[in-house]
Amino acid sequence: MQALLLALPLIVFLLSTFIAPIAMLLARSVQNHEVADSMPALTQALNAWDGQDIPGEPTFALLASGLKQAQESGQLGAVARRLNFAQPEFRSLLMRTARNIRDDAPKAWKPALIGIDERWNSPEVWRLLKRAAESPTPDYLLAAMDAQVTPQGAIASMPANASVYREAFVRTISISATVTLLCLVLGYPVAWLLANLPARTGNRLMLFVIVPFWTSLLVRTTAWYVLLQPGGVINSVLSGLGLATHPVPLIFNRTGVLIGMTHVLLPYMILAIYSVMKSVSPVYVRAAKSLGAHPFTAFVRIYMPQTLPGIGAGCFLVFVLALGYYITPALLGGAGDEMISQLIAMQTNTQLNWGLAGALSAYLVIFTAIFYFLFNRIVGIDRLRFG
Repeated sequence: MQALLLALPLIVFLLSTFIAPIAMLLARSVQNHEVADSMPALTQALNAWDGQDIPGEPTFALLASGLKQAQESGQLGAVARRLNFAQPEFRSLLMRTARNIRDDAPKAWKPALIGIDERWNSPEVWRLLKRAAESPTPDYLLAAMDAQVTPQGAIASMPANASVYREAFVRTISISATVTLLCLVLGYPVAWLLANLPARTGNRLMLFVIVPFWTSLLVRTTAWYVLLQPGGVINSVLSGLGLATHPVPLIFNRTGVLIGMTHVLLPYMILAIYSVMKSVSPVYVRAAKSLGAHPFTAFVRIYMPQTLPGIGAGCFLVFVLALGYYITPALLGGAGDEMISQLIAMQTNTQLNWGLAGALSAYLVIFTAIFYFLFNRIVGIDRLRFG
């Protein structure tokens, strides 16, 4: 009990600053409150509607009063944005209808609204409105996988020109895996060198690995922006040496993203492997050599297997961090290098579609959990060592 009380501040801190915000964002992926909050009477009527033919006069009257009230309360924009997500033309339909509703009620709202816009005479429009009023909704989770619910209620893929998220997920995984591999190839020799140098020299060189942690991520990425641009340092050197007659495209493409992300994440790989290498006794390699093993054979068969826990820890850490990277690919990448984090930021900052942002985040969390499960089954989390 005393141990629990000692850990209580940490538990409260994690719940309030980590778990609760993530849970609230993920909950947005199924929330659907805009229509229900703005037009509760219409929502209740639509829930009772069978969805076959267009609704009767009472439902049309509730639609007219709901639009008028939403316009007066300033909630019509949120309702229109939500419905426009379900059907791109829905915003113009709502706005046009709301503008043309007269203050004096007509004898019958049904012909009046159909007279404003003929689309109100379509059952498909009412089905979309009915589904947009339901909560929870699968619309955001489906849209995050480039799928949608048709007016007939079936699930179908979005048109090819509107499908962006599945490709973005594949691109994110591909870039993260490539960066992890590059960090391993570059980081393993550096970690071995630092672990086997004399302590004084190794500690001095270790500063070059640690110093990047003292520098802002934005500053490091901007430095690569200066180095890689067509008139930057690298292209100037290549041109001066006669190795390139035209600027080499190193930025606003996949090359720039890989270079920048590898540089940023490389210290994590080096430190994870280095911490394990320092604990490996050199006695085993010397024994193998004394028994006639070639130095390369002794390294591959004796030394390297003992560093696998560090390799696994470094790869796991770098891959998971790369999945959610935003600043580096946003500054150094091109239009074809958008990662899922950039699309989430666009939905929250530009489109203000928190539901779709929550759905994209949910899939990213699910994929990370699946990767953790597979990694644990294949490698074993208990075998990882960070020191």
